Amino acid sequence: MRKVNLRDIEERVRHSPKGKYGRKSKDISIALGREPESLDLWKRHPFDLALVTVPKGKTYCPYHSHSSETEFYLVVSGRGNVRDKDGSTIVEAGDAFLFAPGEAHQLSNAGEEDFVYYVIADNPRGDTCHYPDSGKFAVIKDGGEEVIVRAEQADYFEGEE
Repeated sequence: MRKVNLRDIEERVRHSPKGKYGRKSKDISIALGREPESLDLWKRHPFDLALVTVPKGKTYCPYHSHSSETEFYLVVSGRGNVRDKDGSTIVEAGDAFLFAPGEAHQLSNAGEEDFVYYVIADNPRGDTCHYPDSGKFAVIKDGGEEVIVRAEQADYFEGEE
């Protein structure tokens, strides 16, 4: 059995340059030995689990959708605002919700205390993200490096012959 305790997992902090976006996360699956780049499903794990904290006044990340990833959320504490194609919904401790591939979403803190939730994702290889508000895409290069790009329409054979 592999076992970890949340108190022993390093907390990763990320903030945007102007401060709109911010979060702290504990990557539980990584602490349990998940190897994201492995082709062996036992080393990659069939899902990924993280504990996320969004501080008061912050948004986790820009409005986005995944090409092939499914994400399941379970709110632990605080109040959040979840934006999707239908608008915004307030969520609180005990609420659970799911986003399938192609369903754009965004989570923000909507309260006076930290907004804390677990997110479980299947993290399929080759997943990309689309950011509808800015027209950007996040793609993964060989070696696992994430690259943010803006796409322009092109002919299928352009640059190929």
